[in-house]
Amino acid sequence: MNTVAKPQFKGKRYRLDKPELLAPAGNLEKLKFAVHYGADAVYIGGQKYGLRSNADNFSFEEMREGVEFAKKYGAKVFVATNIYAHNEDIAGIEEYLRNLYEVGIAAIIVADPAIVDIAQRTVPGLEVHLSTQQSTLNWQAVSFWKEEGLPRVVLGRETSLEEIAEIKQHVDIEIEAFIHGAMCSSYSGRCVLSNHFTDRDSNRGGCCQSCRWKYDLFEDTREGGVRVSEEPSAGQLPQRLVPGVTQLPLHEPEDNPFSMGAKDLCMLERIPDLIEAGIDSFKIEGRMKSIHYVATVVNAYRKAIDAYMADPEHYEMKREWMDELNKAANRPLNTGFFYDTPDHEDHIYEPEEKAAPFDFAGLVLEYDAETGTALIQQRNHFKPGQEVEFFGPDRSPFKQIVGELRDEEGTVLDAARHPLQRIRMKVDQPVAYFDMMRKKK
Repeated sequence: MNTVAKPQFKGKRYRLDKPELLAPAGNLEKLKFAVHYGADAVYIGGQKYGLRSNADNFSFEEMREGVEFAKKYGAKVFVATNIYAHNEDIAGIEEYLRNLYEVGIAAIIVADPAIVDIAQRTVPGLEVHLSTQQSTLNWQAVSFWKEEGLPRVVLGRETSLEEIAEIKQHVDIEIEAFIHGAMCSSYSGRCVLSNHFTDRDSNRGGCCQSCRWKYDLFEDTREGGVRVSEEPSAGQLPQRLVPGVTQLPLHEPEDNPFSMGAKDLCMLERIPDLIEAGIDSFKIEGRMKSIHYVATVVNAYRKAIDAYMADPEHYEMKREWMDELNKAANRPLNTGFFYDTPDHEDHIYEPEEKAAPFDFAGLVLEYDAETGTALIQQRNHFKPGQEVEFFGPDRSPFKQIVGELRDEEGTVLDAARHPLQRIRMKVDQPVAYFDMMRKKK
């Protein structure tokens, strides 16, 4: 039997000269926004073997287009291939991996050792990064995966900064860590609530985020036990009631249903700590998030990282970066496990306050400097007299009141009401292609 030697990565490769900003991309359009707004790399899902089966995901042709776009900006594309495979999942994996390599994917993110082995034997030129689903938390485990030929390990979200620094001291390997986005309420995804409630397997791409449903607590007086009744949002399971069982509520009528959701992670204010601990790749979670979210979050971290790397000794966290990020965040934020083990204050029990007050209203397609007019592609309803805000990767945000709107034929409009409608309007400052316009909800 012919075998292929495992790739060995040596030299400076184990420590990137500048931290990589790695962004999520749920579809091709999000990929382009992530790259344009400053991502060094993006991670996507294919139509097989990933853990976000509800995302749009990418065909091979879309991957090829995404890779070509990313290369123009010096960025890379990774593919999440991170299911825990059953026997039935293995068939076809070799062809799938060869196709990924052929379209130019730089690396795959893998949890299952079988897929690691198949990838190294079948496509040795395709990098394999160990997924966070492996819950790797200590330097000896990291050392094991280095000996297996992997150039990068994505640590479990439960790893502290102190532990990361110790890992880097012992093992010359790239370390990737989540620095922003949703935190699993279970231990790195080891949750079966989704399986139980909806028959959707979390570790095969089907998580229904049961921890974010609203629950009531009541007592089953017949058995003397306590039961939890889930009250999911529209489109999910109906409330589970047991026929013939007396249910005694253990809460007052004015009490709100509770969830088990963790607060979201945010390390924007701690960029120096992340860099000094030796993290090579800063990973943002959120392949299911909106374009506005991806662009805003990537842009904020891009500015902070660049500012620190330009002058570490005089680095200062700017309040405006956090203000920008808060325009996209839609859940309360904390620092996860980086400094301490989260406790009850780091979970969301009360109804969530939606912190994101803005919607993506339009995309700038063109700007005419002579007339001060922009051609804008509508993404959400807006109209004259409404206050909007423009922002982009190379500009400070500015607000203005929407004036007269015209379509491309010059007809005056009372509102931009049609999706993807192309509209011309005066803007108070110069704008550029890929700048975004947002409005308050």
